[in-house]
Amino acid sequence: MADSERDDRPERPSEVDGTTHLFRALGKQIKVLREAAGLSQKELGAATHCGEALISAMERGVRTPQPDFLERADELLDARGVLRAAVSDVREAQAKARTRHPEWYRSYAKLEAGAVELHDYSNQVVHGLLQTEDYARAIFSQRRPLLDEETIAIRVVDRMARQQLFERWPAPTCSFIVEEAALQRPIGGRAVHEAQLRRLLRVGQMRTVELQVMPTDREEHPNVDGVFTLLTAETRQQVAYTEVQGYPRLITDQEQVRLITARYGILRSQALNARESLALIEKMLGER
Repeated sequence: MADSERDDRPERPSEVDGTTHLFRALGKQIKVLREAAGLSQKELGAATHCGEALISAMERGVRTPQPDFLERADELLDARGVLRAAVSDVREAQAKARTRHPEWYRSYAKLEAGAVELHDYSNQVVHGLLQTEDYARAIFSQRRPLLDEETIAIRVVDRMARQQLFERWPAPTCSFIVEEAALQRPIGGRAVHEAQLRRLLRVGQMRTVELQVMPTDREEHPNVDGVFTLLTAETRQQVAYTEVQGYPRLITDQEQVRLITARYGILRSQALNARESLALIEKMLGER
């Protein structure tokens, strides 16, 4: 599936290239400068045209500070060129960002980053683009064979960085169908699970995203072959991506893509609509 990278393969040198530490260090600098300026995350976000959550994510090193943000923040926080000096390093790190994914995953990662449409069906866990940082960390921490802490940190940062897809404008059109059973599974524990459900409520309310839940009690199901993602690239070519036990397949044959697209359409018709799906998630939160 598009949100799970196979972690039992050897790390490529490019995957551990130091950019994770760059963003962590830069995030700490931003936090120190912000606090010295007496600004809250919300105030800095408003002044730099960013959301409070994005400022928080940048300070924690899980989102990449964009060059234009660094330029604005440098002046606003009276950083005297400290943040502006990092712009060239950030641009270089962004150019390398896709190579941090395992080699077998890079073709898909490149397509996803520039997608104009993305539609996904998930049945085991919430899709990576919808995950919270703690939920993603829990998933990687539970993988077998076990991963070392450095690899987990890299995987989490890369997964969170992929979510910048939602911040582009024009934004891609996205829809997600997730099995109810996946939402009921409390991965990471009660607090992590609750935060993940609240994250789904926020994303599901975005104008460019439609989130649907497939109820467990459905007596018919058009797709028992596993998860998949349908993606329309910048070239307007539609492809499909599937993965079983870490073995990926990028499908470009248009007849096969057409069949998967038809299957997705049937899934959407059988799942709860967007309003009903958000109501179900709210109910799950209320029952906790």
